[in-house]
Amino acid sequence: MNRNEAMKRFHGGEDALAELVDESQPVELPTPDTDVPMVSRSVRLPLETYERVRAAADARGIGVTTLMRQWIEAGLADLDDSATVSLADVRRALAALSRPTAA
Repeated sequence: MNRNEAMKRFHGGEDALAELVDESQPVELPTPDTDVPMVSRSVRLPLETYERVRAAADARGIGVTTLMRQWIEAGLADLDDSATVSLADVRRALAALSRPTAA
């Protein structure tokens, strides 16, 4: 069914809308990646910033929004001194400790 026919049936009233819905094919909705209720917010980013975020997410094998959420959670944890630290930061800190210092 094309858009015009769907609009005619929608505006025709009566049972036309119910019939239109009954004729539709079932769709699979994406499974949420968490059991925690989420809120969707829009964020405007410069294209270059978004591309850098997307590349960082791709390198980690995760979605852009997942990476953004992780960064926001890490930033909030930093505000309240909780213990969220990236594994890369821990490895760098340990590597720095193992290097001898110049006297």
